[in-house]
Amino acid sequence: MPNIKSAIKRVQITRKRTLRNASLKSMLRTSIKKFHVTLQSGNLEAAERQLREAIRRIDKSVTKGILHRNAAARKKSRLTRKFQAAVKEQQTQQTA
Repeated sequence: MPNIKSAIKRVQITRKRTLRNASLKSMLRTSIKKFHVTLQSGNLEAAERQLREAIRRIDKSVTKGILHRNAAARKKSRLTRKFQAAVKEQQTQQTA
């Protein structure tokens, strides 16, 4: 435990920020999982809404310094690719 007043304050601030970051990361992971579940159910309109929500949360986490911007870009790209593949698959099933 630190003895200097400023160091004590930094420890307190770090604890607060760690809790906030953990909460935001959890919300981010939850929104991504919801997208995957909705996509697997086959409801593309709901999946698109969940995709937009997940991308919004990813962007916010970059702004708040929780995710690196390249990691965020990678996550958004993967989610979008999965959604586009599902759309394409549904279109081929409708035409066949």
